[in-house]
Amino acid sequence: MRATNMLVIMSDEHNPKFLGAAGHPFIATPNLDTLAATGTRFTSAYTTCPICVPARAAFAVGRYVHDVGYWDNADGYDGAIPSWHHALRDAGHRVVSVGKLHFRGRPGDDHGFSDEIVPMHIVDGIGDVKGLVRENIPKRKGGDKMAKRAGPGESAYTVYDRDIAARAQIWLHEEAPKWRDRPWALFVSFVSPHFPLTAPPQWFYHYWQQDLPMPKQYGKDVRPHHPFLDTYANTVDYDSHFASEDDVKRAIAGYAGLVSAMDENVGYVLRALRDAGLAQDTRVIYTSDHGDNVGARGLWGKSTLYEESVGVPLIMAGPDVPAGRVVATPVSHIDCAPTILEAVGLTPRVGDRVLPGASLFALATGEIPQRPVLAEYHAIGSRAGAFMLRFGKYKYCHYVGAPPQLFDLDADPEELNDIAGDPRFDATLAEGERLLRAALDPEATDARAKRRQAELLAQFGGREKALARGDLGFTPAPGTTAEID
Repeated sequence: MRATNMLVIMSDEHNPKFLGAAGHPFIATPNLDTLAATGTRFTSAYTTCPICVPARAAFAVGRYVHDVGYWDNADGYDGAIPSWHHALRDAGHRVVSVGKLHFRGRPGDDHGFSDEIVPMHIVDGIGDVKGLVRENIPKRKGGDKMAKRAGPGESAYTVYDRDIAARAQIWLHEEAPKWRDRPWALFVSFVSPHFPLTAPPQWFYHYWQQDLPMPKQYGKDVRPHHPFLDTYANTVDYDSHFASEDDVKRAIAGYAGLVSAMDENVGYVLRALRDAGLAQDTRVIYTSDHGDNVGARGLWGKSTLYEESVGVPLIMAGPDVPAGRVVATPVSHIDCAPTILEAVGLTPRVGDRVLPGASLFALATGEIPQRPVLAEYHAIGSRAGAFMLRFGKYKYCHYVGAPPQLFDLDADPEELNDIAGDPRFDATLAEGERLLRAALDPEATDARAKRRQAELLAQFGGREKALARGDLGFTPAPGTTAEID
């Protein structure tokens, strides 16, 4: 396989079901659909963690969260563990980021890029310290903003995304031609469709004028209950601020509008790649850091182990990538780092703690058999660690101190029926736990995460000081001020 340039495009909080190529009934994503038609789409792709900061750290280094120890939104990647950016730069390649990184971002931190253009990092280099509190968790403030801000208009995020798209286009036309001696890598990272759910008017009304369906299992009488879910929903109480079905549909129109606006920006970047004459020598990966529940089961935001939240879209296209292929084999974000290195011409060391993932090229062609895929959560709104293991058609969810869940995703792709309590699946449930414990010790991992969080909390000044700082609803775009409630 010949070495080529690498364009990695990442969005933020893109529910993998909200994609035309995935069969969504009303979403408009023509640019991503075209990318999927000309490349390979992975239909069972997973983040390592369904919240921004640890997910992005793990994506950078190509290792699971429990292995690298960036646990939550106050524990940003600092460059201490080598990333695929470091590997490429150290080998003499130009590797540039444009947009959101959500790393620690303190003076002196080296994240591995040759250049970071308009980067977004965690606030003040410390992030969301209130999320470090894992016992007697207080209800977070600002939950009303999910409902209040859903509608037509512009936010700092939509303005930022257009700037990201503009700067990426300029880089492809002006800078890329300067680096012809060896392949370059460009990481373009958008914020949409992350809330606030304020969407550009042309896209908001495109959806608001439709007869939008209510989210699945939205009614309070049909929502599933589980200690982990109830703690999250009570801590981050977005749904309690939706007073009517119109409020819910307004939020869905806002979210869908942001997805389409993001797709539009992706289209600008891909068009610039073609117009600059670079498409034939560039491979492209599109994914998101994690998904979003978008009201399903009465849940909003991420932070759960349902497919809407822990699943991600993942598309790969370009030279040597099979066109029009759809791959159901479960894959992970940890597979992206070795794939990027291989695409650019480096020989990644895989199969150990350096890079435990597998090449997406090999996975796409069936050269690598299915293996368990893991995700985990140790952050905001959780009292204890939560772990997901996808093995074959089954998804096993392990919660420290709470009952497990089990889903057959072939028979029940919408996860409407938790079969963990069905005696017929006792052996499958036990196999899920066995496979998880072969990968990690969930109780010991939970304890390690909490020790690290206690250390960071102490460095900040303790629980009371963290609570007094307030709640950070979302990280501000560069040049804007953080909103802390």
